Amino acid sequence: MAERGLPLVVGVDGSDSSLTAVDWAVDEAARHRLPLRLVYASLWERYEVGVSESAVERPSEQVMAENVVASAAERARRRHPGVKVSTEVLPEDAVVALLREGDHAAGLVTGSRGLGGLRGLLLGSVGLAVAARARCPVVVVRGDKAGLAGVHERILLGAGDPATSDEAVRFAFREARARDCVLDVVRAWRRPAHEPAGHPLLTGELAHRHEEQASEALDDLLDEMTAAHPDVRVRRATAEGAARTVLLRRSAAADLVVIGTLRRHSHFGLQLGRVAHTLLHHAHCPVAIVPRRV
Repeated sequence: MAERGLPLVVGVDGSDSSLTAVDWAVDEAARHRLPLRLVYASLWERYEVGVSESAVERPSEQVMAENVVASAAERARRRHPGVKVSTEVLPEDAVVALLREGDHAAGLVTGSRGLGGLRGLLLGSVGLAVAARARCPVVVVRGDKAGLAGVHERILLGAGDPATSDEAVRFAFREARARDCVLDVVRAWRRPAHEPAGHPLLTGELAHRHEEQASEALDDLLDEMTAAHPDVRVRRATAEGAARTVLLRRSAAADLVVIGTLRRHSHFGLQLGRVAHTLLHHAHCPVAIVPRRV
């Protein structure tokens, strides 16, 4: 994660998925010595029916929201008593609230699905919007028991183009160092469709050339950070195939998969491609989307 003075923000809504995100996030906050901030956001004021106008009474969902964040905060404190925990209940659109919180956060953490209906946060349209538009790293907590528990002791970094990967590389190195685990860096490659199949020897030579190019791209991307962090164990690999397929398969042996994406000021947020969408919906472990600002 980023600067220690900034909090790690978690979107909560009382669902089992958001509580799993709280558990993951408080572990992460303890690991990086960050404060934890739990945020519940909903437009309940628009949907409450028959609310008393008495100044003493409050909308029922506001009371519920306060109970949800208080319970989540107690859960986090029991898990890591040393982590400073704060809470916030906001009567506004969840996407707007979380994106604003992310502007002053080390990262945003969400669950993989919410409660559904008006209160549903994550990972439907709200979760995708947060992952696509946040200016800070977003971690969607999903996956199987092993991936959530972090038993693999392995971070997986999908090495894409340098234009989208430099911030993700730094994030992945920090994460591997904080966890004292292996950093697996993978670059997928594919032969262009226009290349002739031809003779097997010619086909093999072309494949070898593409693999060498992928390996050289890995070296260019990693050499500086590897030199700066000699204590991080890095394993480099190239793999033929679609990046989304390669990373999805390898996420089964990882505790966190990290990918970078480009934030364009001329667009309303990030343009999440097939790789991000596939991992956010199907990865076997939590997924970190790390934006590069331009």
